[in-house]
Amino acid sequence: MIASVLHELLLQRLERDSGKPLSRQVYEAFSALILQGDLRAGTKLPASRVLARDMGLSRNTIIAAYEQLNAEGYVITITGSGTFVSDTVPVMVGQVMPLDAELVQPVTGDGLLSERGSALVSTAQASRHQWGPFIPGVPDVTMFPSKVWMRLQRRYWREPIPSLMTYAHGAGYKPLRRALSEHLRLARSVQCDPEQVVITSGIHQSLDLIAKLLGDKECLAWMENPGYWGASTVLTSAGIHLRSINVDEEGMSPTPEQMQQDVPKFIFVTPSHQYPLGNVMSLARRRMLLEYANQCGAWIIEDDYDSEFRFGGRPIASLQGLDSYDRVIYLGTFSKTLFPSMRMGFMVLPKAIARAASVALSELYREGRLMEQAVLADFIAEGHYAAHIRKMKAVYARRQTILRDAISEHFGPQWPLSNQEAGLHLVMHLPEGTDDEAITKAAHEAGIWVRPLTRYYAGERKSPGLLFGYAAVENEDDIRPAFAQLAELIKAAL
Repeated sequence: MIASVLHELLLQRLERDSGKPLSRQVYEAFSALILQGDLRAGTKLPASRVLARDMGLSRNTIIAAYEQLNAEGYVITITGSGTFVSDTVPVMVGQVMPLDAELVQPVTGDGLLSERGSALVSTAQASRHQWGPFIPGVPDVTMFPSKVWMRLQRRYWREPIPSLMTYAHGAGYKPLRRALSEHLRLARSVQCDPEQVVITSGIHQSLDLIAKLLGDKECLAWMENPGYWGASTVLTSAGIHLRSINVDEEGMSPTPEQMQQDVPKFIFVTPSHQYPLGNVMSLARRRMLLEYANQCGAWIIEDDYDSEFRFGGRPIASLQGLDSYDRVIYLGTFSKTLFPSMRMGFMVLPKAIARAASVALSELYREGRLMEQAVLADFIAEGHYAAHIRKMKAVYARRQTILRDAISEHFGPQWPLSNQEAGLHLVMHLPEGTDDEAITKAAHEAGIWVRPLTRYYAGERKSPGLLFGYAAVENEDDIRPAFAQLAELIKAAL
């Protein structure tokens, strides 16, 4: 390629007002011409002085581009001879047989994914909307005591401690684990010491670690039906088979046949506030599951996602506190009590596996965020965490009452709702045959973010309903008009 043609091609690719350095633009233009085959191997490039003059650029700009091309192997420089295009054509090792065109899968999203990856993407239910009426499971992040948090955080950033700025090793920041064990003992009747607490990035990571550490491929997990789809997704992706166990007023209710034939490795439950229906697992059912887990060697995974927020009386005690067999793994998160983007949770494990879990956590995930863990430890130890929970319990209780009153106003006081005044959401049940998916779609078009209850069921037995999150409604005055708008959509579907 003659120099005049080359510099014209290069000039066509330059955007002098783009903000990108000209040397970078020249490098990118040359690399594109080489990869496309317009500049063949062995072609000699113009001298930097000549090319700079022809293009109206400084010589340093051209030299910088040549140096980058040389560093990445696009060109080679021979002292006394000049700069030449390298031979960048890939060399195939061995003879490759041509493939029948009919046997070659098209390069599409589906064709690129594994069977497990396709299933993961196709069943995903997480919404891109995570704020506003009536997003379930999201707290009011606007009421987080950010000034207190920043004051505590400045303590550590004023003179940063190097050991808090490197990778985390093991189960997490010891003072946080100590503060958590004390809080859980008082607030949730969890029996543990700091060595049993492992800090994670949330419920999902905790589940993934448990599945990999304790579960073999194709082992079985019992899941509540209806239940939390996120837990099902994580366990399925880890190669765990699932068995849906129906839920009644007392919690997970396995049949005698299921207990005999479908012996599980894991039993995933939300006993203190069943998700999504809100039922509290009875003491008799708790004792039955503990006895059964001990007999068959199963691990009970207790997801205690929002049990801090019980509006009448003390929170329901944890299942872990009743466990005398060391078969319960207790999971918690700060996503509901503080704010979701913190991405911090914890596990309380039986002593026999706590050490192995801390080693596996470091090996698999290379954890960090020790500075945030240190701030959180102070936040808990100084009483700010308990105070924030007390404040938010009152706020959420008031918002739930407003929502219940709005439902009663439009549909009558006897309309069936979830039966526990706790947590961050309630369920409005709908008559059999109602299309809750269609109602949800219409609501989303109106900017109202409810979820259909039927999505939380596995199998054919599905009861329609709507999940309302009342915590993420920043202005309580918006609850009644938002529900009034939704009520019209519900009535039209009944």
